[in-house]
Amino acid sequence: MRLVWLRGLETHDALDLVRGGSEQFDIPGIGAGWAAPDHAVHICGEAGHCPATEPEPVGLGGSPYPPVAADPAAGAGVKVLVLDTGLDTGTGATPFWMHGVTGEPDPLVRPGRVLDPYAGHGTFIAGLVRAVAPRAEVRVLSLFSRGGATWESTLVQNLDHALATEFPDVISMSAGTRTYQGGLLAFQVWGEQRLRHHKGVALVVAAGNDGDRRFFWPAASPFTVSVGALGADWRGRAGFSNFGGWVDVYAPGTDLVNAFPDGRFTYQEHPNIPPTLPQPRVEAFAGMAMWSGTSFSTPIVAGLVAARMSRTGESGRDAAAALLAQARAGAVPGVGAVLLP
Repeated sequence: MRLVWLRGLETHDALDLVRGGSEQFDIPGIGAGWAAPDHAVHICGEAGHCPATEPEPVGLGGSPYPPVAADPAAGAGVKVLVLDTGLDTGTGATPFWMHGVTGEPDPLVRPGRVLDPYAGHGTFIAGLVRAVAPRAEVRVLSLFSRGGATWESTLVQNLDHALATEFPDVISMSAGTRTYQGGLLAFQVWGEQRLRHHKGVALVVAAGNDGDRRFFWPAASPFTVSVGALGADWRGRAGFSNFGGWVDVYAPGTDLVNAFPDGRFTYQEHPNIPPTLPQPRVEAFAGMAMWSGTSFSTPIVAGLVAARMSRTGESGRDAAAALLAQARAGAVPGVGAVLLP
């Protein structure tokens, strides 16, 4: 073993040197797959979208969209673990489809009911799972509470802990990143050495909102179910959704409506900020919102997996595989495999 100080080099330059070797530093190259940056994994897209749009308030008494499943027993006996910003129960009445959902508090909902960017992301996702699988046990962990991001190394440690203590059947995670030289090294090792040894756990992840075909990780990893978004008509692909052969399936992800914290939200993105407006737009939310993104098509697929598990007795992984086979059999030309609630 040798310790080599690579002073004055940017991270990627140093990694390129370690991979290829250097006569200057008298070190042989170790090749690809041995060293990588500690990537920031986030719930926003590469362009900073939150996730594809910012949330819009929905009036009191609004109904979820997609609506709550007709089968009240869907998801019974199945545990879905949501890895996100946390759960906010609000100050008003809990929507009936959210009864029994548990989770860690969402720190992005600050005192005085001030909603930071990405506040309510986990709550909205939990509501979508429950709308599709009303009897599923849903628990939300607060892993993306710092501006909607966390380090890959921290995420992998938390995933390891979640497998050991939460015992999920399905994991729904609406986060990812672009990477150096393809793939998340720590996440790959975790998938191979940890996840595959936990029989039947399905990991459902968002394909990202950059509107292109470049790989988005961990959605592009072979051990995940990667989910893109459909447009409002549920037939065509949403313009913001990433796409390509690495995306397993598409589900509704445009103008969805579900539970959201009550409070005041200051918009951060075009067209809701200057110079389009004289000052940033501010809205009061009252427990419901409309939102778009692959973040939200993901829990729909996670809920469908849970619903099938309770109906067939399959494991999460087997139920996901069966649903994907069904979706491919009825693929939409120009889009691909599609799953609808």
